[in-house]
Amino acid sequence: MQNINLEHPDYKARKSMWRKYRDLYVGGEQLKANASEYLTPRQKEPGDVYAERLSKVFYENYCGSIIDWYAATLFRREPELHIEGGVPNGRKFFADFAEDCDLKGTNLSDFFRKQLIEALVCGVSYTLVDFPKCAAQPGSRAEEDLMGASRAYLVDYQAENLINWSLDSRGSFEWIVLRNEYLRKASPETPTFEKETIWRYFDRTTYKVYRQGAERDSHVELVDEGLHALAGQQRVPLFELKVSDGLWLMNKAGLLQLEHFNKSNALSWALTMGLFATPVIYSERPWNQIVGEAYYIQLGPQDRFGWTEPEGHVFEIASENLSRLQEEIYRVCYLMIQAGGSQTPASAQSGLSKLRDFAITQEVLRAYGDAVKDVVKRIMRAVESARLDGVQVDVSGLDDFDIRDFSTDLQDAERLLSLGIDSPTLKRQVMKRLAYKYLCDVRQEVKDRISMEIDASFGRQ
Repeated sequence: MQNINLEHPDYKARKSMWRKYRDLYVGGEQLKANASEYLTPRQKEPGDVYAERLSKVFYENYCGSIIDWYAATLFRREPELHIEGGVPNGRKFFADFAEDCDLKGTNLSDFFRKQLIEALVCGVSYTLVDFPKCAAQPGSRAEEDLMGASRAYLVDYQAENLINWSLDSRGSFEWIVLRNEYLRKASPETPTFEKETIWRYFDRTTYKVYRQGAERDSHVELVDEGLHALAGQQRVPLFELKVSDGLWLMNKAGLLQLEHFNKSNALSWALTMGLFATPVIYSERPWNQIVGEAYYIQLGPQDRFGWTEPEGHVFEIASENLSRLQEEIYRVCYLMIQAGGSQTPASAQSGLSKLRDFAITQEVLRAYGDAVKDVVKRIMRAVESARLDGVQVDVSGLDDFDIRDFSTDLQDAERLLSLGIDSPTLKRQVMKRLAYKYLCDVRQEVKDRISMEIDASFGRQ
């Protein structure tokens, strides 16, 4: 209990980076509140000038838009769940699970869209599989279903929540510690919120929950323990969605975004100061007059008065550099085709060149789709093994990124079937794929019924 709050060395090395990346992704008031950590002061810059620059700070958030674009494009069509065999109650559970996977009304597509965004920002995201805890021990499977004890659900965790862990020789978790902090009030009449910290420990079979209240001298106490959902499989019930360093978008573009942030704010400040021209007096006499809108100045016969302002050459260089940084952010994120609209040099590309650039983006999207499908498949199969429904679960989709009519897919399927391949299995899978794609937004229960009817129609032939 005294060591439950110990942090893994890798966690200590990365937690400040995660905080910075999250600020860069969110932008807006969150980044402005922490702008002093990212806006570099000039050498020997007066404190009041730096404070004024901080008050006028702004942020052009390219990274956030790019990450959201990838997540929205990948999940333009929902992932397709293929649930076959088993008992009807098992198929019904997975149909309900696809519509509400976290007991908060979140469907599977929205849940893993959020997990993908987290992975693109921090490099990894975590999903915990859990089952509701019941006060009484169910005596049968029917009683278990009636009590809701078999209703598996998912809990999303950010990279910062996993503070300590151990891996075996195969790279699987031996044990983990998850930490969450909450602000809670006992009742509306309570004057202030209290900070509560919860630690959740999991190993291959058991779990323990520790709590510490907001009181200064409060101790860490064990509040719950027992066997967890996947104890029968001898595995920690935490699944990670991890992208490679090359596909970790915020890590690739974060420093470029910070450089753009500092230079764009410096240029904006210089332009603002340039709007207030400085008076210049050309005179050999001592000058002690006050210059202003409500004052006048008196000059001698040989004296001259004028204004000074920057010539603007450095402003042109800075503006060109900002454009180059913007294009570089899009380039390292494999989105050069979206670098800057119709006024940028990229717009002069040929149609073939643009097609090749987007082909690269599609390959990156497919890599993200494969990573998401893999973790969804592992989670669904772990849940099925825990419930013992006897169903076969598979996941497909997340590979269609072209905005095209369904008629194109229909024509491709017709050409494939016209080859005369004598395979009922091929025809059955083509029919299912077309049905799933055309009815991508309907409930999973309806999709399962259509799949069973297609299987039945081929069984009668």
